[in-house]
Formats: sequence, structure tokens, C-alpha cells
Amino acid sequence: MDPHLLRTYVTVARLASFSEAARELGYTQSAVSQHIAALEQDLGAPLLTRRPVAPTAAGERLLEHAGPLLLRLDAARADVVRLASAPEHGLTLAVTPTALGPRTLAALPAAGVTLRALARDEIPAAVATGTADLGLVDGLAAPSDPLRLPDVAPLTTRGVGEEPVCVLLPADHPLTRRPGLRLGDLVDARWLDAPGAGLPLAHLRGAGGGTGFRSALRYEGTDLHTLTTLAAAGHGLTVLPHGIATGVPGTAAVPLVEPRLVHRTELLYGGGLRGAAAALAGELLDGV
Repeated sequence: MDPHLLRTYVTVARLASFSEAARELGYTQSAVSQHIAALEQDLGAPLLTRRPVAPTAAGERLLEHAGPLLLRLDAARADVVRLASAPEHGLTLAVTPTALGPRTLAALPAAGVTLRALARDEIPAAVATGTADLGLVDGLAAPSDPLRLPDVAPLTTRGVGEEPVCVLLPADHPLTRRPGLRLGDLVDARWLDAPGAGLPLAHLRGAGGGTGFRSALRYEGTDLHTLTTLAAAGHGLTVLPHGIATGVPGTAAVPLVEPRLVHRTELLYGGGLRGAAAALAGELLDGV
């Protein structure tokens, strides 16, 4: 299967238009039509209806495979380029906001670093395709258990830290008097859904049996200060690493004691680390 034809097909299916796909890809509309016809002939099945432009059943199935296939190709290209190119002086680190703990901040080089705050599921792809040299992802897990990450390419994943987690409450909340909280007692509480800034509600649902933990307010940004301000104002509870949750003005951080969960941070990288990326990876992995 020709990857150029597959990329054309994915673009047409996404835009639902041959002309728009031609404009985005820099082809003529005739060339796009020829690409789709050649791919359909190769697979022996129609992939798109023409009016309107939409995937057929076979086309939908192909789309399920196309994303991972094309990402693997991009990852392979990035890995080879990384090995063949001259060492870079700079470093691009893709992170989630809650993955930037004190140890990571202390290990960062004094200059030449670009931090890219991304969604958790986007970080493996960023590292695989070379848009980031290293990635730091985090989440809730049982002690010593690895995180469940998308399998986008052959990447090395290493745990670099675990710490307790706390429920962040407004300072006047009645539960602040408790020495610890059980997740099962909080299923019906008002929660903040902030997948880009805090620990996702989906992680809590998974730990709590898959139900409850309804969102009272959804925040789609990546700024931790905004998230903690919303919690302090009483718009919902959130779970954060102990080091981030403690000392936030207007709030109280109560340890989550049941089930036993930790905030786990993992380092992601491809092969052939050099320069600043190798140095930072060595710092983070030292003593782990």
C-alpha cells in the first residue's frame, strides 16, 4: 500500500472534499482523484462515496489503520534523521503541566530549552515524530505500575518519579477536617474536569470502578493556576500531586488514602539520544 496514496485518502476523508484536499496537499484535484482510484484498485474495494464525499464501510475500516500506520512512518523518518543529523544544542521537552515537578525543574538546562505543554495522548506521538526530543507524561497509578500510554511507535518509557496525591478542596469545605479521604466517598461530589491541566477524571473513574465522578465544570486549558483558582472558588474538586496541591492559597490539600494511588511520571524517548536530551535524561534517570 503506497503511503502517499494513503495520506491523500486520509486527507480527503477528513475534509470530505476532493478540492479541499487538493488545496491542502498541493495537488491538482485530478491528481487527488487518481490517488483515490489507484488506492481503491489496489485494495479491491470502494473507499469513498462521491456525493457526498464520505467513507464507505471499507473506508472507515481503513481509517482505523491509517493513523497508526502513517504515524509509524513519520516516527521511522524522524528516528533516522535524528541519527544522521548533527547534534543540536537546544532541547524540546513535551510535558503535561503536572509532570513538571521540582526534580525535573532542577534538572533543566540553564538555556536552550523549549517546553511544549501537550495533552497526555499527544506526547508519545510528538516524541515519535521528532517534534519533541523528550516527553514527560504523568497520571494516577497503583504504586510501581506503569502508565497506559498509546502504542504509537517503538519508544523507551522509564519511570522517573512517584509521589502521593491529594484532593484539593476549598479552604472552608467540611471535608478539610479529615486526615485522609477515600475515593469511594467522593463519587458523587462536584468535580472539575481539566484533562489538560490536572489529572483526568477518567483516571478517577478507572480507579473507582468506572462510574460517577461527574464534571461540574470543564476547563480545557493547561494553566495550573487557573485550575487551582477554580477549586478554591468552589467550582469543583480536583486531584493533584502532593507537591503541587500543598500551599495553594484558599484551598486545603487532603491526602487520598484509599485506594492506594500515586502520581507517576514517566520519561519517553526514542533511540540515539545526544547532547542536551541525553544529559537531561541522565539527570532524571539517575538514582531511579
